[in-house]
Amino acid sequence: MISFTSAQLTAWVAMLIYPMARVLALIASAPVIGNRQVPVRVKVGLSAIFTIVILPTLDLHDLPDPASAEGVLILLQQMVAGLMMGFSIRLIFTAIEMAGDIAGMQMGLGFANFFDPQNSTITPVLAQFLGVIVALAFISMDLHLYMLAALSDSFLSFPIANTLPSAGAFRTAAEWGGSIFAYALQFSLPLIAALLISNLALGILTRSAPQLNIFAVGFPITISVGFIVLALVIPFLAPMLDFIFRQALETIGRIMLQLGGQPALP
Repeated sequence: MISFTSAQLTAWVAMLIYPMARVLALIASAPVIGNRQVPVRVKVGLSAIFTIVILPTLDLHDLPDPASAEGVLILLQQMVAGLMMGFSIRLIFTAIEMAGDIAGMQMGLGFANFFDPQNSTITPVLAQFLGVIVALAFISMDLHLYMLAALSDSFLSFPIANTLPSAGAFRTAAEWGGSIFAYALQFSLPLIAALLISNLALGILTRSAPQLNIFAVGFPITISVGFIVLALVIPFLAPMLDFIFRQALETIGRIMLQLGGQPALP
């Protein structure tokens, strides 16, 4: 007859629930798989499967009771770690959608909005189009597997223990947010420059021919120029996404080191 004590049962639950809290926080906040349209059961099931897979590689000993004050603190630390990792990856999608929003406003498509089921908000059509393209590229380039690999490596740099996280981790995440939106502006600069030249040409044409109906001529020209430049820019989206994602993985590594109370690599 198999028998076990309550202490052993508590230790087994702690070995499962602590890493699963980090995994579940990442999956809930990560792009694509963290979509609100994905059922909660699927997210919890994937988190449990991935936790069971990486559990033999973790060094889990003398973990406190999850119901104790120390255990709750460790659970909160794991959730914060997973959320910061998912937040760092999701910023990439937000930045690309921001680039599409800026370009759409310049093209005159600011009035063309669609409902975004992922964020439950109204999103410009061009931003939603670029978001779909980035999501497809994210999956086709196997970047989601690199994200899970970074999650597995995070248990080495930020092990499950009652350690005091460094405030530098939150500063690193904030700095990453600022740099990622700079990348979004760089991606939208070709469209902004082309549309600026088009608007200047239309302004000169209006001054030279005041009888010309600028609204009947200007909108088709700006929209056509915008789509032509967008078609020329999209092939460069995959290399840019790969570069930004590698930067995100490096940032996640520094954040995990700082959360573990270790100095981040320069």
